[in-house]
Amino acid sequence: MGKKKGYLILGNGEIFAGTSFGAQSGISGEVVFNTGMMGYPESLTDPSYYGQILTMTYPLIGNYGVPPQTMENGLLDNYESEKIQIRGLIVSSYIDNNTHWQSKSTLSSWLKREGIPALSGIDTRTLTKIIREFGTMGGIITFEGPRTKIGANFFYDINKENLLPFVSCKTPIKYGNGILKILLIDCGVKLNQIRMLLKYDTQILRVPWDYNPFAKNDFFHFDVIVISNGPGDARLAGETVQVIREAITRKIPILGICLGNQILALAAGGDIFKLKYGHRGQNQPVKDELTNKCYITSQNHGFAVKTETLPKGWVPWFTNLNDRTNEGVRHSRLPFFSVQFHPEATPGPTDTEWLFDYFIKETNRWLKKN
Repeated sequence: MGKKKGYLILGNGEIFAGTSFGAQSGISGEVVFNTGMMGYPESLTDPSYYGQILTMTYPLIGNYGVPPQTMENGLLDNYESEKIQIRGLIVSSYIDNNTHWQSKSTLSSWLKREGIPALSGIDTRTLTKIIREFGTMGGIITFEGPRTKIGANFFYDINKENLLPFVSCKTPIKYGNGILKILLIDCGVKLNQIRMLLKYDTQILRVPWDYNPFAKNDFFHFDVIVISNGPGDARLAGETVQVIREAITRKIPILGICLGNQILALAAGGDIFKLKYGHRGQNQPVKDELTNKCYITSQNHGFAVKTETLPKGWVPWFTNLNDRTNEGVRHSRLPFFSVQFHPEATPGPTDTEWLFDYFIKETNRWLKKN
């Protein structure tokens, strides 16, 4: 029996034919690319990819299988959420390998179990060049044939919808029993952010994206707020922005990561814009504007902060050295910090893990003084 043919159809009419190695179900989403050479289990479970068809530019995917779903401290090991978050997967060459010492299944069987379509044999170099030239665009994966009549409204525009309800927790979840109490606003949090924060003497309450701790007598007294990563346009997360605006007024220490960087900037009075094709991979160089040091970072975002819109007292913290876009903001006097990249990595370099230590130290210093 031959392998099932499938097709990726872009919003601009381009068609790519490939071979199925996932679920054989048609889907639509925003087509993006990731330049990383490893870490596909972590990338596929990153909630920031929700609604997207992910193209891997590295040519060999699947070569080390899929790790086990073991748990520690109530969190899945080896994964960044409890399920695959992408809409579909596009690769050049799929390797059906399950021989790595840590592997428990093949990538293909995992995708099929979770109902995610995937195509191999695609010219990902050409596809990536198209996205770089014309920008991210809608696309569909279909198994009905390349000339299927497609209506314009079939292409799913994820940027018109608030995606946070689809990736955030539904009820509060508590982790740890430490002294420093962290309110973690879950906009689609990667689990390694929680793992990193638990390395300190902390207690974490993970709450839904629209949770308002100031609207009632909250049962969880917190010292600081962490705003997680997440998918989509931060301007549609009005409830979260309003909570952070109130936290700024109350001078509660804040750390934002990825989408959290954009939410903090919006709450401060700044603005954001959509990048042409985003930053997705583990090789993005950023410069610390305070020290002039350069770091290689893990990134996954399609929007960026307009630094020229930041109000008085707010300054750019990091800058992307490829396109000069913003990679973090901070307040010049108050304990408000955020980064556009992922200091928790997974996958990617751990060059910026020090930011967690920096935030905890700055927070403790602020709390002692105030």
